[in-house]
Amino acid sequence: MKRFVLAASIAVAAMSIHAGAFAQSKGPVVGVSWSNFQEERWKTDEAAIKAAIEKVGGTYLSADAQSSPAKQLTDVESLISRGAKALIILAQDAQAIRPAVEKAVNEGISVVGYDRLIEIPQVFYLTFDNVEVGRMMAREIQKAKPAGNYVFIKGSSQDPNAGFLYQGSIEVLKPAIDSGKIKNVGEAFTDGWLPANAQRNMEQILTRNQNKVDAVIAANDGTAGGAIAAMDAQGLAGSVPVSGQDADRAALNRVALGTQTVTIWKDARELGRNAAEIAIKLAGGSKLSEIPKSMSWDQGPSKQKMTALFLTPVPVTKENLNVVIDAGWAPKSAVCQGVAPGKVKACD
Repeated sequence: MKRFVLAASIAVAAMSIHAGAFAQSKGPVVGVSWSNFQEERWKTDEAAIKAAIEKVGGTYLSADAQSSPAKQLTDVESLISRGAKALIILAQDAQAIRPAVEKAVNEGISVVGYDRLIEIPQVFYLTFDNVEVGRMMAREIQKAKPAGNYVFIKGSSQDPNAGFLYQGSIEVLKPAIDSGKIKNVGEAFTDGWLPANAQRNMEQILTRNQNKVDAVIAANDGTAGGAIAAMDAQGLAGSVPVSGQDADRAALNRVALGTQTVTIWKDARELGRNAAEIAIKLAGGSKLSEIPKSMSWDQGPSKQKMTALFLTPVPVTKENLNVVIDAGWAPKSAVCQGVAPGKVKACD
């Protein structure tokens, strides 16, 4: 009987050791806090993040703040309590999220600020070069309309990206503004990046200017859609160049149809994969500075010394729509819906 108990104990111990080894071999638990899912692109980001985490045997946890800074605070705390060893946070409000991020950092949990700056030095900042995105938008709109009345439909005032985008656009347009060739006849932040708010802002600017608007720098495809809807009601859609970014399918179709001039493609698959790989490395003990291709950066509003990785965006116009189709980003059927034959090369 004693021999049987001893043998059983050894077997149980062996199973425990094996189970422990198995648990250790699995990848980390990575929690992702999304500001919202109103934009089509976040689903693409999520798929890339989830695939990269699961590739190494990790566990993907997520929460949708539904555009509420207060909910995002509790979401992050919930992800921590559910065992997240690393967090990827798409901040709804860069300031409001700070207490939850600081709590995570103090508990030794790695944090990746995803596509939007969270200006805390212990947070890794991953995004595309948003100042360059602003420059790209301005270059394409200025090419289409070198002079006239310009409108700036900016992003959320709570998102530092809105400032970076505007900074880049003004950098390109400043000589023409200073010379009087271009006149800023209206600018407005878009609360929550919501297209409905962008449409309302654009309607007010059109009213103030008796519809005399020649170009629109819109901060993303959602705000571009809102601005175009406002202009469409006045019979202006298609005659006024409009920028955007994210390469949403609806925006790519507008580019093909001629109601939007440019969208800046930031391949969310690349961003998502990088975020997951960085989170996994940090959860495994890597230092921020040990992330490949990372750099020191201090150009945020508070000039904090951050560790960052910037990916390269691509402007997409009617002339190079084939780029997103060939890359499998969007199907030709969606991009070219309603486009007359012979009008757009990528659609033929």
